Amino acid sequence: MNTNEIKKFLESIRETDIEEMEYEAGETSIYIKKSEVTPKIEVPKKEELVKKNNTIVPIKSKMVGTFYNASSHDKPPYISEGSHVEIGQKVGAIEAMKIIKDVMSTTKGKVVKISVSNGQSVEYGQELFLVDTAAE
Repeated sequence: MNTNEIKKFLESIRETDIEEMEYEAGETSIYIKKSEVTPKIEVPKKEELVKKNNTIVPIKSKMVGTFYNASSHDKPPYISEGSHVEIGQKVGAIEAMKIIKDVMSTTKGKVVKISVSNGQSVEYGQELFLVDTAAE
């Protein structure tokens, strides 16, 4: 890969939500990790929560991949049952095709259930955690 190809490649992923990736082609290998990541968070509308008349809110997967509850095997999990989470807090990560995407909390409250285990395959829209929003 020459310098111009690398610049084009970086430009093409700059405006995406890709945070980390590795590219290999023949003898060429490139590892990229964004240093400043601003999470895109979808916060459930208050009306939706009131309609459900329920204080338990799921945090769902935004992509298909493998779920990880810690940054590495020798590190503690991001959260555990009973932990309090804030909007925008990192609660896990999902890897697909060597691309790792952070799972961010979309609500504030106490984690009452962790629905997936470390290393488990997850689907788009699958429930990952249940958060009690009344137990702030």
